Amino acid sequence: MTEGHGRGATATAGADGEPSTDEPHSPRPGHARKTGDNGGNGEKSWPGDSRKMTGSASGAASADRRGTLFRGVLPPLVFGLLLLVVWDIVTRTGAVAEFYLPAPLDLARHFLDDVFHGDLVDYTKETVWEALAGSGIGIGVALPLGYLIARSELAAAALQPYVAASQAMPAVALAPLLALWIGYGLLPIAVLCALLVFFPILVNTVLGLRSLDPDVMGAARVDGVGWWGMLWYIELPLALPSVLAGVRNGLTLSITGAVVGEFVMGGDGLGQLLSVQRQEADTIGLFSTLVMLGLLAAVLYGVVRLVERLVQRD
Repeated sequence: MTEGHGRGATATAGADGEPSTDEPHSPRPGHARKTGDNGGNGEKSWPGDSRKMTGSASGAASADRRGTLFRGVLPPLVFGLLLLVVWDIVTRTGAVAEFYLPAPLDLARHFLDDVFHGDLVDYTKETVWEALAGSGIGIGVALPLGYLIARSELAAAALQPYVAASQAMPAVALAPLLALWIGYGLLPIAVLCALLVFFPILVNTVLGLRSLDPDVMGAARVDGVGWWGMLWYIELPLALPSVLAGVRNGLTLSITGAVVGEFVMGGDGLGQLLSVQRQEADTIGLFSTLVMLGLLAAVLYGVVRLVERLVQRD
């Protein structure tokens, strides 16, 4: 009677569409069925599994970084080696006279001799100082002016046409005017560098500020963030990658501004050295100075690029 009633209750539960709660009795008390965190499928998750998954993710990220470094470093190295090989073949076969194009090995010897036994380093220091001074002036003017143009439609309408028109004036044409107005020495060369540095930093600052998410800005204003807090804690951090990209390009151009300024206004830097070497028809000396200028631009570019990556990582 009791057994029949149990079967009837089970059948009634099945008919009502509710799952039965009866579970099969384990024939051995010490061997209960294992259930884990994986949806009750009988698999148990152990602490070692999470460590393995973390290790796999870390290994994948490390491999991705190595692949990025490989793709970023190898192509320019290979291309540079190919250029050197072609250059060496051209000079060895006599296709181009050494007076016009010195051999790579001769140029390397001359460059190292100028660095360790000549005055190339002293000329380089002067050019670096001029470029950094001009960059400081350019950054100091471009950042606040870029903020004003980005945040004020009236200022943008009034200033943007003149800023664009200033870029049509070549630096070589402005250098004599700066010499007449300011005189000779460090200041006019730094001002010329600032004029070249100014525009890319200004443009990137404006673009970086105008591309900020308006929802983020609106939420900050609703929370009562003031002008200074908005600038320092929200606008500057979010626009910093764009600003640094402009600084990177501007610093590279500052070397050009220093050399052009020394061509026209004199000085004790690499531009003056190039003028002397040109007058003396010192071809290998000209190439040596150009190599130093290229290294300077590459170092400045790389330093700012490193700062960009550190900012993006944070």
